[in-house]
Amino acid sequence: MNAKTNKDTTAGAPQAPQQDTPQSSPAAPGKVADKVADIAAATTMPEAAHDYPGDTAPGPRRGEDPAAPLRMHPRKMIPSLRALADEDRATAKKARASWQMFTIMAEFIEATEYLSEVRPAVSIYGSARLNEESPYYAKTVDIARLFSDAGFAVISGGGPGIMEAANKGAHAGKSASVGLNIELPHEQRGNPYQDISMRFRHFFTRKVSFVKNSDAFIVMPGGFGTLDELAEVLTLVQTGKSRHVPIVMVGSTFWHGLLEWFRHTLLPMGVISPGDLDIMKVVDDPHDALEAVYAFYETRETDAAIPSKEEMFYL
Repeated sequence: MNAKTNKDTTAGAPQAPQQDTPQSSPAAPGKVADKVADIAAATTMPEAAHDYPGDTAPGPRRGEDPAAPLRMHPRKMIPSLRALADEDRATAKKARASWQMFTIMAEFIEATEYLSEVRPAVSIYGSARLNEESPYYAKTVDIARLFSDAGFAVISGGGPGIMEAANKGAHAGKSASVGLNIELPHEQRGNPYQDISMRFRHFFTRKVSFVKNSDAFIVMPGGFGTLDELAEVLTLVQTGKSRHVPIVMVGSTFWHGLLEWFRHTLLPMGVISPGDLDIMKVVDDPHDALEAVYAFYETRETDAAIPSKEEMFYL
């Protein structure tokens, strides 16, 4: 199939493949083929090939000599929203996306309103499933109380378990107890120890609020959510996309396996650098967690213990 024929082809009539065109496996009969036909019928194809990104791209095929004459690849049908024949459907999709955008903006604005002046602050991450019977619950209460009495507002996810313990300890102390609650189908219910309670629909606006407003992170034992939060903070610090703040992991026994995997798998493969292991510190005693944060800011190169507000907006 030459380039001119390919350009004039419309979505309504599939062309028979030529010998120089890589053939894909035939569509399965029945419902799959009908569904593909329905999708094709619901879209209109622009006349110009460049209306779709990557629609028709010149270049050597895989395995070809790069010096060989360029040939046009077969057109790929990659419809955009404006290509939908059903205008009502396209409008409804845009309206839903616009409304979601405004809810995201509202969450960022509200978080800025309530949290921008709550400084300094420490975020405490941990599992929602570790209740008062867990030794880590009591340890979290002690850590939060120490930080609160030392002048740090304490930010948690606002739910049960370790989050509740963090708010409980902070609520009994001198500084603010903050809960960034998330709407979930299970597990998440607000605890009663929050001086400032916010509710988020979107995980990523909540995560930004944690990172933007925290001058230190205390990571208690937890599951996938806690690991996600830890990995995100490590990545932001490693890549320089956020301020370099102390990351203190509590519970050497719990974190031992993960740290050994970092040292003996990730590091030898070269996917992290030796200095990346220095981003975090592991402690067991609540007082050591507070001292680790103090030590970080006492030894940092800048004279300011807490970064300026201008730096805060760069996460």
